[in-house]
Amino acid sequence: MESSELKKLLKFSLQEKKIIKELELPENAFLPLIFSIRFGGDWSLNKNSKKVMSIKEKLTQYDEEKKIGYTLERVYLFLNPVILAQEGIVYRLEKCSNKQEREMVKRPYKVSVNADYILEATLDPIESEIRLKKINNPLNFTGPSAYGVSHEMEHLEEKETKGKPFWEFEYKIEDS
Repeated sequence: MESSELKKLLKFSLQEKKIIKELELPENAFLPLIFSIRFGGDWSLNKNSKKVMSIKEKLTQYDEEKKIGYTLERVYLFLNPVILAQEGIVYRLEKCSNKQEREMVKRPYKVSVNADYILEATLDPIESEIRLKKINNPLNFTGPSAYGVSHEMEHLEEKETKGKPFWEFEYKIEDS
């Protein structure tokens, strides 16, 4: 890494430290959000009786006439999250970092989740900004974000979904 890039990374890391202090969050509580921002995906952490998870949503805006668009990422940080309601069942292939291969699992299609503290981070690629705001109401998720909530809550509750391994699937050739 070039020294100029390293300086930018260090400056960014110092900004993160300052934000954590301003938001009056325990440093570990911010970690899942940092991971979602830096590496993508959903993350959770269960440490010192604090349960924390980050859930990422992608919102793409596209102008059909100009043929250009952008994707905002919204990452929600939940401190001590609780699922209030779940609805529906979706069968899907999923890979967890704790397992070697993907499995077919069942997830809810919709979830409603609340927490002691909810922070929304909006990553704007056009403005090169990460906007933060505290949320005071429960949030509702559908589709991929709902699956993420369900998956991360399993980690926080130290549960494990047993799915059907992908190698139990059969290949079938269909006529064109």
